[in-house]
Amino acid sequence: MLHRPPPVQYLTAPVRYGDIEQTVLASGTLNAVNQVNVGAQVSGQLKSLKVALGDEVTKGQLIAEIDPVLQQYTLRQAQANLDSAKAQKQAKQALLRQYELAYHRQQQMWQQDATSKASLEEAAATLDTTRAAIQQLDAEIQAAQVSVDTAKANLGYTRITAPISGTVVSIVTKQGQTVAASQSVPTIIKLANLDTMTVKAEISEADVIHVQPGLKVWFTTLGEPEKRYYATLRAIEPASTSDSSDSSTSSSSSSSSSSSSSSSSSAIYYNGLFDIPNPDHRLRISMTAQVTMITGEAKHVLTIPLAAVEKTPQQQSTVRVLEQGHAKTRLVTLGLKDGLNVEVLHGLQEGEEIILGDSVSSGDATAKSDHMMPPPPGP
Repeated sequence: MLHRPPPVQYLTAPVRYGDIEQTVLASGTLNAVNQVNVGAQVSGQLKSLKVALGDEVTKGQLIAEIDPVLQQYTLRQAQANLDSAKAQKQAKQALLRQYELAYHRQQQMWQQDATSKASLEEAAATLDTTRAAIQQLDAEIQAAQVSVDTAKANLGYTRITAPISGTVVSIVTKQGQTVAASQSVPTIIKLANLDTMTVKAEISEADVIHVQPGLKVWFTTLGEPEKRYYATLRAIEPASTSDSSDSSTSSSSSSSSSSSSSSSSSAIYYNGLFDIPNPDHRLRISMTAQVTMITGEAKHVLTIPLAAVEKTPQQQSTVRVLEQGHAKTRLVTLGLKDGLNVEVLHGLQEGEEIILGDSVSSGDATAKSDHMMPPPPGP
């Protein structure tokens, strides 16, 4: 006795109108749009720290003081050297007036044949030597004045003021510590303007060619995955994020070769930059941002599930359409797509049923009933 095979059951989805948002995903880090390391330009003990972590400061506000004793001594020494040079110049100027009078007398006596030529030449040489000594003292006075100005500046540097208005986000040097500014500038505190944050989003090299400044972006944070922050992509850094690490290892041939070999096998990313207002300081430095960049949008267009699309050997897009209980393969022209749906430009109409799957495990069973149908003419 022969048994009729059970009818094929199809899982379908209708062709319907919807919105498509084509995106590029990236992971980013939040930073303050303006962050400054405030350091000490002179050495000494940190005598007092005027701010605490989290304090709001304004530009020019006193934030720390370094013990000024050494700088005061240096200023006094420089001032003494300046005063000494000025006093020496005054003494030389008095001698200059005396030597000028002596020279004029020798000239008059020479004209009256009352002195020797040697005495006249000696008076002239003494006068010239004194004038040269005064010029030398003028140079010494200038150098001493520079030393005084430098000492005053260094004394002023013992009072550290805020270069920007912002929030104290880190205190690196504690009150009472000694800082040495002979080779590098030691950081006292870190200031940041948290009113605006900058997001650095790492875009893969496969996606960066589809992204350009001006795109709409939004991101969420790990603490608030349901809250979206919207912004506009400001710039894309021309160099990859790995360039800084590569340059640090290029000083020797061996390190350079190891760096190039490692970079060739690692993923390449480029930083995309955009700013976001942060008036309530809810966003914090170093937070992780899940960034979505919108590369294309389509409103109220025909859409179908992306899982229903198949590719032919000629790289044409096809879908199976359920017509009167039978599956028909149809060529379609597609547009934008997101992770779930794709825009249909030609080949389908609203309400048609698209086959997502069926109860037959082998494709050969349905291949006999399928035949190619060209898409209907476009509007």
